[in-house]
Amino acid sequence: MRKAYFRRLMSTMAAALNLQEHGAEHWRSIGPGDLSTLTRSIAHLPANHAGLRIRQLAALAPFLESDGPIGAIAARTLGAGSRPVRAILFDKTAETNWALAWHQDRTICVKKRIEVSGFGPWTIKQGMQHVAPPFDLLSRMVTLRVHLDDVPATNAPLLIAPGSHKYGRVPVGAVDAVVRQCGTYTCLAKAGDVWVYATPILHASEAATRPARRRVLQVDFSMEELPSGLEWLGI
Repeated sequence: MRKAYFRRLMSTMAAALNLQEHGAEHWRSIGPGDLSTLTRSIAHLPANHAGLRIRQLAALAPFLESDGPIGAIAARTLGAGSRPVRAILFDKTAETNWALAWHQDRTICVKKRIEVSGFGPWTIKQGMQHVAPPFDLLSRMVTLRVHLDDVPATNAPLLIAPGSHKYGRVPVGAVDAVVRQCGTYTCLAKAGDVWVYATPILHASEAATRPARRRVLQVDFSMEELPSGLEWLGI
């Protein structure tokens, strides 16, 4: 079953970018029925939120498992042992039409704080413990952005700097120079599309010029076990 699903996934992958070279790939993955079910599963969550961290939402499990519509992409990329370790819902509307400067995602979410060499600094976001891990751990993760709404150029698509995932931890003062060197790519999407990218890639988002609802479920996946008693909080 899983092999058949992977073959179908490969037939829906867009060809403009590839994950290894550019740090991002575009998949046309989720059919109308699955998209409708997925949308209903998060309908009870607070709306108009710039970044709602999701925890203990059982209805997501069939989508995130390694043979599900979302998890199969991560499994195809990382391996069958990949698992979802964090989920965030972005809900951009005319009322919450934010912009996001160029940056790298540098933290993971864990069950509890344990001081481990190479992990830090620590922060608490929406009551959950987050920590910056060694950068090589981030470099072995992927992030999937699942689009629940159309994202044309006017509705604040994700911007990425292709290839910037190869630069390691980019100092804040060097971000603009790396973006200029790599150039930018606009990640347009239709509802049901999935963008998968290397977690450390430099990315940004502008405010929408023609605001419409733009819900994105963002899920981080990893193959790693954390050291010295640290545990992923999970989803």
